[in-house]
Amino acid sequence: MPALLSQLLLGLVNGSFYAILSLGLAVIFGLLNVINFAHGALFMMGAVLSWMAMNYFNVNYWVMLAVAPLIVGLFGVLIERLLLRWIYKLDHLYGLLLTLGLTLLIEGGFRSVYGVSGLAYNTPEALSGGTNLGFMFLPNYRAWVVVASLVVCFATWYAIEKTRLGAYLRAGTENPRLVEAFGVNVPLMVTLTYGFGVALAAFAGVLAAPVIQISPLMGQNLIIIVFAVVVIGGMGSIMGAILTGLGLGVIEGLTKVFYPEASATVVFVIMVVVLLIRPAGLFGSEK
Repeated sequence: MPALLSQLLLGLVNGSFYAILSLGLAVIFGLLNVINFAHGALFMMGAVLSWMAMNYFNVNYWVMLAVAPLIVGLFGVLIERLLLRWIYKLDHLYGLLLTLGLTLLIEGGFRSVYGVSGLAYNTPEALSGGTNLGFMFLPNYRAWVVVASLVVCFATWYAIEKTRLGAYLRAGTENPRLVEAFGVNVPLMVTLTYGFGVALAAFAGVLAAPVIQISPLMGQNLIIIVFAVVVIGGMGSIMGAILTGLGLGVIEGLTKVFYPEASATVVFVIMVVVLLIRPAGLFGSEK
């Protein structure tokens, strides 16, 4: 039982990363209809920028938790304005290939400077140590990761699904001319949406910096799983991305207790089963 409960909590930590990363993918696909394969590289960029700020400029974790997503978000705005805006009306394959090329460029650039060895990032002093739960010793930082991820995920869901701005975003993707007739700058709104989506990836990167060894290739280890999470939850479903990310993290943790050999593949087995039963995903809409 102690091992089971500890893996549940650790699975929830991993699920928090899955949730916030898949949320960014779901926002970009649901509102822009672009499969953003560069998401893992931008996740890595957030972590590496935090490391650079700490080592070169002595900028602490709390500042970079806000600054790194802003920098990566602005970089995302440039990507959207210079590249992605030309392919919105083309097949999804063009967006996938373009963002895959961006991934190779971004990862290659950082790899040429830092190599592939890991970069250490210390846990913030305020979150050092842990709490004895009786069945396990839970590091305070991992508890913070869960809380921060849940707050950001559900705040994003509320903004998109329950506010007027979110209604404009959804309407702008389906009928941009009608929304523009109400005086809304749809191209700017689309650009900012992509910037926000990649800023979520960078925020996850900063959260992951003290937990996951930082390297230019760290995004490759997560992006395939995150795409599977989005597919299972339903492409473009905001709540589906959040709940599926958290749930699969917990399932992955439980698998490590009962059948460790399958822990690396259980997500993909679930994806196959879900697609056979419900091709649109658990929370996706059938068209």
